[in-house]
Amino acid sequence: MRILIVEDDISLASGISRILEAEGYAVDLMKTGEHAAMAARQESFDLVILDIGLPGIDGFEVLRRLRSEGRGMPVLLLTARDGVDDRVRGLDMGADDYMAKPFAMPELAARVRALIRRGQAQSGPRIVHGPLVLDTSARRATLKGEPLELAAREWAVLEVLLARVEKIVSKEAIIQAMSNWGEELSLNAIEVYVSRLRGKLEPAGVRIRTVRGFGYMLEEFKEG
Repeated sequence: MRILIVEDDISLASGISRILEAEGYAVDLMKTGEHAAMAARQESFDLVILDIGLPGIDGFEVLRRLRSEGRGMPVLLLTARDGVDDRVRGLDMGADDYMAKPFAMPELAARVRALIRRGQAQSGPRIVHGPLVLDTSARRATLKGEPLELAAREWAVLEVLLARVEKIVSKEAIIQAMSNWGEELSLNAIEVYVSRLRGKLEPAGVRIRTVRGFGYMLEEFKEG
């Protein structure tokens, strides 16, 4: 699970990061709203922890951009403001939860767990892409109704691409999404996994396009 923390208070951001990393999450830190909005376009996150009082564009504007671009990951707002109007505004704009500073770290961690569980339940355990079906709960894949054997890293690469159909995903982004692996992955290794996936998927019409100089894109499935 990958979490984006958007907070310009370095001490607070580091504290949140340590707590969440200790629970097994991969964490990215951003100090400004502009960088956060850009990161959310380029990467896939399971949760965003978003401070309202950011330099430049504030958290409300970041939230507005996320939702207007169709990004449905859970968002937990943090703020020093404890006014009802701010809480209502944030929730009406699409935030999933709200915490006023100062807060207890154990409560934050509990809310993170709850939001991620809720996000998983809403997205469901099955990912369907034409004839390809991934059951992320049972870790089983089928292609045209037949079992599809995928090595663990092939599965991981495919999940990243499925999360961004018709969007370019760089090799570096794939490596970052697989950063939980115990050893470093090279760009050449990603090329190998993509090549293996192509050999298994393309006969059924599931195509991974190479966008030279940028990365890969899983094309929208089209019959025939």
